[in-house]
Amino acid sequence: MSELKLSFDDHEAAKVLLGSRDANLKLLAEAVGVAARSRGGVVTVDGEQAEVDLAGQVLGQLYELVRQGYPVFEMDIDFAVRILSADPKAKLKDIFLDQVYIAGKKRIITPKSLTQKAYLEAMRGHDIVFGVGPAGTGKTYLAMAMAVEYLNKGRVDRVVLCRPAVEAGEKLGFLPGDLAEKVNPYLRPLYDALHDMIDFDKAGRLMGKGVIEVAPLAFMRGRTLNASFVILDEAQNATSEQMKMFLTRLGFDSRAVITGDVTQVDLPTGTTSGLIEARRLLQGIDGIAFVDFRKRDVVRHRLVREIIRAYEQKTQTE
Repeated sequence: MSELKLSFDDHEAAKVLLGSRDANLKLLAEAVGVAARSRGGVVTVDGEQAEVDLAGQVLGQLYELVRQGYPVFEMDIDFAVRILSADPKAKLKDIFLDQVYIAGKKRIITPKSLTQKAYLEAMRGHDIVFGVGPAGTGKTYLAMAMAVEYLNKGRVDRVVLCRPAVEAGEKLGFLPGDLAEKVNPYLRPLYDALHDMIDFDKAGRLMGKGVIEVAPLAFMRGRTLNASFVILDEAQNATSEQMKMFLTRLGFDSRAVITGDVTQVDLPTGTTSGLIEARRLLQGIDGIAFVDFRKRDVVRHRLVREIIRAYEQKTQTE
């Protein structure tokens, strides 16, 4: 057993770090597996050496972030523990302070894992980026944030969001309305992410002017997209032909981000996933980056990870 005592000179920063009634400290203790308590500006951590060292790193680095004006939330405790568990040499300030500013709702979006940090850097440094991994890892959300940021700064003239409507087929015929209304349900997740970053009225005006476009992948055929930030979501459900068609739409001064989960392919048996094929064909080409997300990168509510784990265990025992 080992004991660590940490003293924080900035009492206001320490209050933010530890949380109301030491809520953040309790979360940290539970996440790391140590006993922790605070008294008079001094935090005491007891436990096995490795866990105590990890808790000390988390507290020390988050304290410095608070002193720089970063508002630590409860979820940041979990993110910090996961980041430093994976890489003890990681610098939280380099990750949490890498901000993608969304002007519309005065929100600041930052990466919450090492992979998310690498993903942002890939989008800044490459014309085509593939974000591949499970749901809840922020692939589409961060791509959307980057697209809005590029639009706000005038680096692109428009944002185009699309995804394949693989369920379309014969099912579309039973839905009411014209074609646009029929495919709208399949595009709803893109609208949800968009409206989380831009207020509803402004988003409506931008879409009315064609500055922001949300469309099925099939609507991309025959187009050339210049000065655009283009996102293809759920790309594992694009066929080989559709993926080639999408990638060759890219024009001058444009960027494309392709996201998907190769374990969730809904295409008919025997149909090649364009995402899987693209990885095989395009790996290593200068200007194209592939970023792989894992289950540890899931940044939704902590219970989401527990639910995923429970269902995986159920599958393994059946």
